[in-house]
Amino acid sequence: MNHKEIIQSTEKYVAEEFSSEGSGHDWFHIDRVRKMSLRIGIQENCDLFITEMAALLHDLDDWKLTNSESAGLSKTEGWLNKMDIETATALRILRIIDEVSFKGAKTNTPVSSVEAAAVQDADRLDAIGAVGIARTFAYGGHHGRLIYNPEVRIDMHEDFDSYKKSSAPTINHFYEKLLLLKDRMNTQAARTIAEGRHQFMLKYLDQFFDEWEAKK
Repeated sequence: MNHKEIIQSTEKYVAEEFSSEGSGHDWFHIDRVRKMSLRIGIQENCDLFITEMAALLHDLDDWKLTNSESAGLSKTEGWLNKMDIETATALRILRIIDEVSFKGAKTNTPVSSVEAAAVQDADRLDAIGAVGIARTFAYGGHHGRLIYNPEVRIDMHEDFDSYKKSSAPTINHFYEKLLLLKDRMNTQAARTIAEGRHQFMLKYLDQFFDEWEAKK
């Protein structure tokens, strides 16, 4: 298959895999990340095939969505093999995916390529702003988390393991992750977009706490 056919097949596969996902990591999230990755990728002169494939597949084996600890090929590796993608290209895609996720406030997540920068930025942009707020509460509700509890302190997680184990209220997540993302963007395009979305979240939190205290 040529690149266009591989993309089309991958899009169909991923859309089916995420058709019933209800935690904010659905197909529409993946499609937004794909579109934003390409938008950034064009400006950054990325390899657009690798960028788009990584964006489409970036959540297929995400720890938040699977409890699988089985040995052998991941779903992503299996799909890349099925598409008969050459080994060097497949390894580049897999490395990008490995570098995408946020792993805790005090854990660095550097990228090794401009393509990884584009996909990481796109994924993080979808975690902030109006859509990001909606996704955050969807994820919290999906996992039975409280909206807010003033007695639960904010925890700037020291490592990935403590971040993964957190079950704090959703509002805490703004301070433990979302409000940190603006300053962790890799590309100028993403930094510009992130600024507006960051300000929107600050306004939202002001309104939230005013309503919480019955001031408005």
